[in-house]
Amino acid sequence: MKRTLALSIPVLLLAGALASTALAVDPLLMPAPLAVNTLVQFKGGIGVIPVSSGQGLEAIATVVNRNIVRDVQPAGQIWVIRKFDALVGVDGSIHAVGRGLILGGGNNIGRAAGQSVFASLICGAVAPFTTSDSNLAGVPLTDEGDFVINDVLTPTPPTPCDAPVLLIRNAANGGWFAAGIPRANVVPAEPAVEPPVDEVPPAAPAMP
Repeated sequence: MKRTLALSIPVLLLAGALASTALAVDPLLMPAPLAVNTLVQFKGGIGVIPVSSGQGLEAIATVVNRNIVRDVQPAGQIWVIRKFDALVGVDGSIHAVGRGLILGGGNNIGRAAGQSVFASLICGAVAPFTTSDSNLAGVPLTDEGDFVINDVLTPTPPTPCDAPVLLIRNAANGGWFAAGIPRANVVPAEPAVEPPVDEVPPAAPAMP
């Protein structure tokens, strides 16, 4: 009997740990969108390349076009982003989650360099452009370039929001670091992944 209990207790502890892991809430998980009040949704991100094109046909362009998006200037260096998701409600509420927003060039390549970021939603592809912004003070990037923005955009974006662009911008000077990839249709957020049941070891058989 004692040997049976000795074998069973570690198994129960392991099963409990797996269950706790499955139930734990990742602070960077996106909430499921609600079609009735979700204005726009973005999934995936594009890091900034400061120069969008060069003029002329020569091997070296002496005149270049800056990667200006709807009147917003780009950052001065390349930035990359590994993962990005955002939901904007019709009331202007925004929940944006980014991972791996870091420099893609220069001496600080691979680092977030202590920057803070805010979000700007721009509706309509024709000037004049109006930006709806989260708190301009921004939220700090972690050392790995992760961030979460939970805020309300000001002013409230129009409904519907045609040709939406969502920019993640530098709180220091307003230049954009990354852009969200809009979804044409609102789709449910991906659920948190739980360990398969068959990964839990079977209980040890009772000893005679």
